[in-house]
Amino acid sequence: MRTAAPLSSSSSRHALRMPLRLERDKARRLAAAIGAPTGVGLAHDRLVRFGECGCGYSCAAALSRVIVGGALQYSVTGGRRTRLHIVGSRLVCKLALVTGASRGIGLAITKTLAARGANLLLAYTSDSSAASTATLAAELASKHSIKVIPVKADLSTVAGPDSLIAQATAAFSPLRIDILVNNAGVAYNDNVTDINPDDFHRTYDINVLGPLLLVKAVVPFLPTDRSGRIINLSSVSSSMGFVGQSVYGGSKAALEAMTRTWARELSERCTVNAVNPGPVRSEMYSRNSDEFKKLIKPFIQNAPLMAAREGIDPPEVVEDAKTSGGRAGEAEEVAGIVAMLAGPDSAWCTGQVICANGGMIFGMQ
Repeated sequence: MRTAAPLSSSSSRHALRMPLRLERDKARRLAAAIGAPTGVGLAHDRLVRFGECGCGYSCAAALSRVIVGGALQYSVTGGRRTRLHIVGSRLVCKLALVTGASRGIGLAITKTLAARGANLLLAYTSDSSAASTATLAAELASKHSIKVIPVKADLSTVAGPDSLIAQATAAFSPLRIDILVNNAGVAYNDNVTDINPDDFHRTYDINVLGPLLLVKAVVPFLPTDRSGRIINLSSVSSSMGFVGQSVYGGSKAALEAMTRTWARELSERCTVNAVNPGPVRSEMYSRNSDEFKKLIKPFIQNAPLMAAREGIDPPEVVEDAKTSGGRAGEAEEVAGIVAMLAGPDSAWCTGQVICANGGMIFGMQ
């Protein structure tokens, strides 16, 4: 097919000012002008022929799909008028797998990735999460015009990840997982003299073995051009030495160690990084005892960004800060950092533990 010369910088700026609704022929001319002939779309940061994207949804329905500067997306479908979406990052047509996706930080991550255009696999374990995860999937699919599939699997077992992959393959074929977020986790606060071996094994099964088995299962479906992303949810507990967190802190330290190893082993397929939230307003944080909150108060007081701000932070946060020493983070703040690592601009960052705690660790150095 014949393609026109690329747009000049002035033409690109003009294209960005074009009306929100374009006729199909105008969109086709724009596609040709930036080097994407009709019938070819830009997906996963590479040119693919019509229907070959593999995301199983938007691209398969589009005659042309154009992304300008990572911000402007045109979809031309059949005889319909062209739709334009403004997206915050080049995650359109990417497929993201998020564990523990229906609540807390996982829910915020799911919503953030959806808003940036990613299709989603939402992994959950218990039957009690089935209804909420299905509802979330339907809401996100409708709101963002993406494909969202809930998948049930016990990822702490050998069979769990294989079951997840089978469900994913049925929904997205050929399957390509661009982003994996290992978010699911559990926590117990017990002094060393009170640790229950059953709690130890459950914590390590979910926080360590689960991500290990899932990464092992996902590797064959990762990109082969280094564009994949694995983001592991760690915790400040891995390095702060909080009283009562021998087991939880140890499990997160193990996850960080695996993060560095995977960054080397999988370097031709993906980057691998971790983020380490501190206290975050969530169901898990609300279960902490008053005694534990008292223990971490000095750490919160010294964190540069954890001071509560009257008139800016919600009144309940300001009130709680009077006893806790400062404000906990918001799940959306952590999700923003995860989304940053999931995008193409993080391509030169791997094997790192990224601050997602308002400077809580830095505040004690």
